[in-house]
Amino acid sequence: MAVRAAIYRKKSNPLKGKDIDYKNKKMLEGYITERGKIIPSRISGVSQKDQRKLAQAIKRARHIGLIPFVRNNLG
Repeated sequence: MAVRAAIYRKKSNPLKGKDIDYKNKKMLEGYITERGKIIPSRISGVSQKDQRKLAQAIKRARHIGLIPFVRNNLG
């Protein structure tokens, strides 16, 4: 039997050409899990450069208080 390598389709960057800003709460919440963790780029499809900008924006928004560190509705 021949072993066949898996072929993966490259995900397109959903943030390409968009401004990543820490004040855009609605956009940032799309990249945070229910537990408050940042979604990795291999899941979200964001490029490495944009993932770094996204992580920095989320951390800034958390520090200012726009986004909670941990969600309270985990019951």
